[in-house]
Amino acid sequence: MKFIKKVENSCNRNNSLLQVSLDPDPKRFPKELAGNKRSILEFCKGIIESTAEYISSVKMQIAYFSACRAEDELEEICSYIRYNYPYLPIILDSKRGDIGDTSEKYAIEAFDRYKADALTVNPFMGLDSIEPYLEWEDRGVLVLCRTSNLGGSDFQSLKMANDTPLYLHIAQLVSKKWNTNSQFGIVAGATFPKELAIIRKAIGEDMPILIPGIGTQGGNIHSTVISGTNNDCSGAMISSSRSILYASNNDNWREASSIVAKKFRDDINFSRKEKMHLSKLESTNKSN
Repeated sequence: MKFIKKVENSCNRNNSLLQVSLDPDPKRFPKELAGNKRSILEFCKGIIESTAEYISSVKMQIAYFSACRAEDELEEICSYIRYNYPYLPIILDSKRGDIGDTSEKYAIEAFDRYKADALTVNPFMGLDSIEPYLEWEDRGVLVLCRTSNLGGSDFQSLKMANDTPLYLHIAQLVSKKWNTNSQFGIVAGATFPKELAIIRKAIGEDMPILIPGIGTQGGNIHSTVISGTNNDCSGAMISSSRSILYASNNDNWREASSIVAKKFRDDINFSRKEKMHLSKLESTNKSN
């Protein structure tokens, strides 16, 4: 099954656009995991078990695992998801961007070692740095476009010669020229809803957007849904990390994470319904 279809099926199955992002930081783990040599594995499994019914995908931030020398645990977690929750797409958040020969190795890492369904990439070095990932035709490639951090404006908002901001140029290039096999998606942050809406309009209805930044980073759920979803109020992976992962560091951490994930899922769905209602009203007014 191709990545985009797997995302669509998972969203429909759980009636959710919420993505949980696993950024495991042992310093913030619940007390019961202190001293556990397998704490990263146990924590991530606990989060997935607690949130699986409310999410539509899982994102792994590779740096959090590599910094703890926990790549083997990352492999185990990916295997655990594939076996127990095979409908959930796995996204490796690695933001790779290098020459073709090196990208071939990164592709093997992401798609063979971890068997991820998609990964994030940096487009700075152009299409030939991304082409090795496309050889895995059932996998997805999510291109950084308008990131959620403030410093992203240093480059992403710069104007091209035709007065188009760089982030929009990237979105147009990916959607109009690169996406010949429907493998691409875009990464655009919830913290910039105006730009998110411009990107959605530019890329059309079918391409998914990974949207980080709700919760701790301050992105607003309602504006994210209004700006980032397509006309069917889908086509988005709205990602949350710390708000879900560290909802509690006491014995109730699993329950607390589940409660936060359910609330995010429900708040997103409320905004989806509102957007759909407004769209129907607008269509009725136009027809009258």
